[in-house]
Amino acid sequence: MILKTAAVPEQIPFVDYLQLGDRPHLVANECTSCGARFFDRRNACASCFATEFRKVDIATEGTVKAFTIVAFAAPGVPVPFVAALIDCDGTSVRGNLANVQADPEHVTLGMKVRLTTVPVGTDEAGTEAINFAFEPAA
Repeated sequence: MILKTAAVPEQIPFVDYLQLGDRPHLVANECTSCGARFFDRRNACASCFATEFRKVDIATEGTVKAFTIVAFAAPGVPVPFVAALIDCDGTSVRGNLANVQADPEHVTLGMKVRLTTVPVGTDEAGTEAINFAFEPAA
């Protein structure tokens, strides 16, 4: 008897700095001179102009420092949603909030959140793009 199992779709991160797997997390480029962190590729540090960087894992839990409730977006993007600035143990991360109602009664400054992943689309070959968001910490 041959058992068939459902094929697990291939997944790719939506952004280069998202690491998927058993413990999804973000990875920043940290200046080896001053410690400034950047998610995009840099030729030089915007803080001190040094040119050496190392990869560092970013904390997966944080605190909402600022947020806005987005009511108008590009066609096909469901609204409302919450765009937020999260302090992840000293590193500022811009991301959307997931699994929370998009209103001021449910989202507050100082709210504790944790990193989560969300599917954003699948191509013709079945490869699923995965992005990050933050959700309320339990």
